[in-house]
Amino acid sequence: MIHLAHYLHRHGLATVTFFTTHGNAPFVREGLSGADASVVELTFPTNVPGIPPGVESAEGLTSLASFAVFADATLLLRPQLEASLAEMQPPASLLVTDPFLYWTKASAERLGIPKVSFFGISAFAHVMRELRVRHDPCATLRHDDVDEDGNPATFTVPEFRHVKLTFEDFMAPFGDPASIAPMLELDGKLGKAVEESQGLIINTFLGLEAPYVDFWNQHVGPRAWPIGPLCLAAQPESGRAEARRPSWMEWLDNKAFEGRAVLYVALGTLAAIPESQLKAVADGLEQAGLDFLWAVRPENIDLGSGFEERTKGSGLVVREWVDQLEILKHESVRGFLSHCGWNSVLESVTAGVPLAVWPMHADQPFNAKFLVDELKIAVRVQTADRTIRGLLTSEEVSKVVRVLMLGEKAVELEKNVAELSASAKEAMEEGGPSWKALKDMISVLCLNKVNDNSEVSQDEKVDA
Repeated sequence: MIHLAHYLHRHGLATVTFFTTHGNAPFVREGLSGADASVVELTFPTNVPGIPPGVESAEGLTSLASFAVFADATLLLRPQLEASLAEMQPPASLLVTDPFLYWTKASAERLGIPKVSFFGISAFAHVMRELRVRHDPCATLRHDDVDEDGNPATFTVPEFRHVKLTFEDFMAPFGDPASIAPMLELDGKLGKAVEESQGLIINTFLGLEAPYVDFWNQHVGPRAWPIGPLCLAAQPESGRAEARRPSWMEWLDNKAFEGRAVLYVALGTLAAIPESQLKAVADGLEQAGLDFLWAVRPENIDLGSGFEERTKGSGLVVREWVDQLEILKHESVRGFLSHCGWNSVLESVTAGVPLAVWPMHADQPFNAKFLVDELKIAVRVQTADRTIRGLLTSEEVSKVVRVLMLGEKAVELEKNVAELSASAKEAMEEGGPSWKALKDMISVLCLNKVNDNSEVSQDEKVDA
């Protein structure tokens, strides 16, 4: 959403007011630097059962079950949001909200503002979620069903016969068994929030997901606008002094000077990965003998006795925030071992870097299936029993990252992702498909124009 604010500002399409909470405001304000956006701070509710004190973002939660409680707690923000919206001058022309804030439909209707949902997942995942609801494959597909080779049994998606998904793929959004009931209930609220919106913003581009955007618009709805990849939206401020180059970027510079290819490793910020699994990753990287840069979360995790000392020189472990897109864009980085979250996927595609994907929950298995089988820009890291929660072995990590970085398949992966990278940049340029989609959305929802391809003048700039 911060990137969207930059995109709107850069093209002069809207002025932006960004609603957040006190705990998140410093991060938001820093991210909005140069976007000329206003920030309104709301007070997050306190003493909510199931939410640790002081937690105002999902990163502070311990399970998907508590995530459902957290999403429901945001309903207590409604009076503050509505009061702030009512005071806006000029009045808001459009409200953009995350579907997890499912209650904002009533707020928008009360104030007479059109509302669009912005859910940060792929068009492929949006469509697969809808088809899961439509066909209910889990009524016949069980977690222990296997095929004749002993692999998890698959469900063929009728509308896309080439797509075959397992029980794990469909149920991953709901986490461990204890989380299924509350997450299923929340999932229903999310679906209704999207369905009752005036539109859906998807952070994607037609060169990546046209068949799924088209299917959504023709057979599901509401209308989806693909306006990404938004990671390309934020531009550095002209004339701003160059900050001191981080040590990890200097390390990458040295690798480039030596002519060494580097594997970047980052496994997300929300998944609580067991320490034993991370040690398997560490052992696998050491066995592979590749140069790697690993952004580790949480900071205090133990990767195994002597690991960092033994790999010093060939590997660098960073235990602080890094600029992931800048790392991926570095000339020495030739592969990305990722959890396959959609933002990470888009950043890797934008940078032209193929992936090794280890999905864990939420939309990640859908993304992994799409990247490996359809786009052919990634290789899959499989657990021992080929399930999401199965044991990851160091041998599997070593084998897959070597295929990604050194195998014959690497050439094909690099070629495919390079083509998508070029398409992504074209989509976001002025006059490109994503730029046109954003301008069209504003014309349709805020200016009551339909596909007239006219420019949005300064007098017609809207307030979002």
